[in-house]
Amino acid sequence: MKIVDLDKARDLLLSGEVVAIPTETVYGLGGWINSEEGLQKIFSTKERPFFDPLIVHIDGIESAKKLTSDWTKIHDVLARACWPGPLTLIAKKHDSVSSLITSGLDSVGLRCPRHEKTLELLRSIPGGVAAPSANKFGKTSPTQSQHVYQEFGDAVAIIEGGASDIGIESTVAGVVNGRVEVFRPGFYTAQKLKNILKDAGMDVEVVYAQSPVAPGQLKHHYMPRIPLIITGPEFSWAHNQAAIETELQKTFKRPAIWLQPENPSLASRELYQKMREFDEQGFDIILTPYLPNHSGEEWLGIWNRLEKAKTLSLARK
Repeated sequence: MKIVDLDKARDLLLSGEVVAIPTETVYGLGGWINSEEGLQKIFSTKERPFFDPLIVHIDGIESAKKLTSDWTKIHDVLARACWPGPLTLIAKKHDSVSSLITSGLDSVGLRCPRHEKTLELLRSIPGGVAAPSANKFGKTSPTQSQHVYQEFGDAVAIIEGGASDIGIESTVAGVVNGRVEVFRPGFYTAQKLKNILKDAGMDVEVVYAQSPVAPGQLKHHYMPRIPLIITGPEFSWAHNQAAIETELQKTFKRPAIWLQPENPSLASRELYQKMREFDEQGFDIILTPYLPNHSGEEWLGIWNRLEKAKTLSLARK
């Protein structure tokens, strides 16, 4: 594994290379925002289409403001409450921000990650670091350095930062016509954001919405190497095996069952880890039940990832 210290990582980024950086959500594949070569390498290394925008990681609010042309009071209140942390804020981009980062859109996603090593790195790099998850496009996101190595081998240098605390990607939210729209669910729910704004004396509507300004909007994303099936709560492999094999036109001999922890924070931390573990342990299909009591707002981020990662769903919701 090609582990590098922060000085080496900085040199690589500033010379147009990519580096895997740890964050509290997942590991990111970073490229310096002022290096066209580095940005291009993000896309070529991940095999990522250019229509999927990148999130820029910065060291704080002042750095964020330099990359936007419309940093509102709503942005400021949410950033002060949630940064460093798992919230990406969409804002109108400054002209200096490369269209490679924004996929040609006029907005940019900005986040200050809660990881001391990466924050220290960001403080030493002018502008910021664009970083989608450090995996092949559409596949399971990495939450440990070993996962990055499994994806890219020694082709990508890695900053060792331990296991990610949260385990799924950040909440992505933007300000549209005076209200907050959550484009990708995650740790920060719409209710949490509404409460933060209310505590600051702002009565702002916060809703869930879809938009091309946020990454991870494709129907299939985060997919493990083996099929993942969402089942009903009373699922029986013995009763459903034949139907699944007929649907997928494949025979399965070693099913793995992921029973999600009752705590959504633990479930999000386990999600990608379990997807990888089951494959490494020789299972050939993953089964996870849709449980009605796992349907509250704090579960939205987990079900968003599972719905995109699934091969098939047998659950009635």
